[in-house]
Amino acid sequence: MGGLYSEYLNSEKVVEHYNYTKETLDMQETSSRKVASAFIILLCCAIVVENLLVLIAVARNSKLHSAMYLFLGNLAASDLLAGVAFVANTLLSGPVTLSLTPLQWFAREGSAFITLSASVFSLLAIAIERHVAIAKVKLYGSDKSCRMLMLIGASWLMSLILGGLPILGWNCLDHLEACSTVLPLYAKQYVLCVVTIFSVILLAIVALYVRIYFVVRSSHADIAGPQTLALLKTVTIVLGVFIICWLPAFSILLLDFTCPVRACPVLYKAHYFFAFATLNSLLNPVIYTWCSRDLRREVLRPLQCWRRGKGVTGRRGGTPGHRLLPLRSSSSLERGLHMPTSPTFLEGNTVV
Repeated sequence: MGGLYSEYLNSEKVVEHYNYTKETLDMQETSSRKVASAFIILLCCAIVVENLLVLIAVARNSKLHSAMYLFLGNLAASDLLAGVAFVANTLLSGPVTLSLTPLQWFAREGSAFITLSASVFSLLAIAIERHVAIAKVKLYGSDKSCRMLMLIGASWLMSLILGGLPILGWNCLDHLEACSTVLPLYAKQYVLCVVTIFSVILLAIVALYVRIYFVVRSSHADIAGPQTLALLKTVTIVLGVFIICWLPAFSILLLDFTCPVRACPVLYKAHYFFAFATLNSLLNPVIYTWCSRDLRREVLRPLQCWRRGKGVTGRRGGTPGHRLLPLRSSSSLERGLHMPTSPTFLEGNTVV
């Protein structure tokens, strides 16, 4: 075991593994690769910004300290870190890859695996919370906050374990024939384990949302009328985006396990599949923010304050007659959960 870990600082190991699994070691920075890298970095910056806005909104507004919004905040945190990790991964790819030691390579790939796994586990935690709140018609109370925090903590612990297994020893440093083509220092068995776990999570989320679907359809009291259609639309969007973004990445990893070395050229384009999966981290805050009026108003408040400030400067005092009145939220998530009402602006007798 000591010999295995001594190889972690041997910079020639990465070159050896890439030379074995790749058709060529030509990693020169072409113009197309530079454009692709710049686009991915801009995409990840957008992921960081929008998820940071969601985190600030949840932390700043006490109305958003309910279980649902804390789960969404956890999802935003994992998506934000996924964006940061993918930026680092992009900057350390290409020609830089061959100058890395195995320890640095494991840190590069492991950080991306941990944060992306945390996003997936967070989606599962949200699906569980949705099932408890809607199918069981039951909200988290103060006496169950510990259970909620344990669920969030468990998602991060599982992500750390899953992403850290290769650096702890489940790799192929001494067994080239067992190496993955997509991730040349990872063992194929580890890749299969990741695919299996993610597939089980996907099936669990599908099962939970199918259960919610039937509960909503059969409801005649708490979740009925227009609220049914709105809630089903939200569930469909969330589930559809998750499947669309992650299924190609699962497929390429499964193909990697079954394909002999250098037998499947499509595996050399796997980075495009992982970049596409990262879109899930970009779309998650958009979906949940759009479905929650309270969260949407809080996230957009900085922009509204800036625009209002410009208007006040131009008119010396702004528009009179604004006041806050409590109105029932029209958000599909809050209506399905009987969330507290939220204030909105009235100007004269017109709702803004």
